[in-house]
Amino acid sequence: MHIDIKNGKIWIQHDGTEVGIATLLLIKGVPKQDIVLAFHAPEMREFTEFATP
Repeated sequence: MHIDIKNGKIWIQHDGTEVGIATLLLIKGVPKQDIVLAFHAPEMREFTEFATP
């Protein structure tokens, strides 16, 4: 797992967990707009339900 915090958002660079760190963050109450799925190409992030920086 590789996570960065940039400009107040959680950037998931790599997620090798079985459940998915984004799912765990959502369960803990972190809003989707604060999570960036950085392992997706920038042009693909707009098609996710998560933040696009």
